[in-house]
Amino acid sequence: MSAPEIKANPRGIPYAPFISDVVEHIGGPDSEVESTLKQFQEAIAKYRYMELNMTQRRKGLEEKIPDIKKTLTMVEFLQERRQGKVRDNSEDDLDDDLDDETPKALTTTFELNDTLYAEAILEETDVVYLWLGANVMLSYSLEEAINLLTSKKTAAETNLENIIEDLEFLREQITVMEVNTARVYNWDVKRRRERRQRGGSE
Repeated sequence: MSAPEIKANPRGIPYAPFISDVVEHIGGPDSEVESTLKQFQEAIAKYRYMELNMTQRRKGLEEKIPDIKKTLTMVEFLQERRQGKVRDNSEDDLDDDLDDETPKALTTTFELNDTLYAEAILEETDVVYLWLGANVMLSYSLEEAINLLTSKKTAAETNLENIIEDLEFLREQITVMEVNTARVYNWDVKRRRERRQRGGSE
């Protein structure tokens, strides 16, 4: 006999079952509820743990995506600037009237940390260096860098959308389990009261 299939969302987070019939769920009108309440509390704790982890991941992505966009914009600017120079030089070659002027360097500022910037002079280049994390930096051509950053931006934005959706899903499942807990607890309180009343009337 195969185990019942557990319904889950697209990222594999299981749905919390709503307990419509408390007596049937706990196994009969005389069954104890302590084990059921303990299972509910464990499920809530697991959902809250996942919620905490996803909240931290969401914060990380919300900080990471603007950095990727800023880097991508800069690399695209360098490529557009270089392509403009190439077109200008080709036109000069056609006129056979070349001068010895070198392309003007670009003066800009770059961020050293959150509050400190430094000035830099950028010569025309077709290579950039990108941090990949874990103290690793690699060189890429402008086109390769744009492709890499675009794919990273798309992946990060998709991950962020999924995390926001999962966080909402987790809140719903926590609410369901809290309702289940309240229903079982209130049912048990009612059962104890009825038992006391029957005992007093005897």
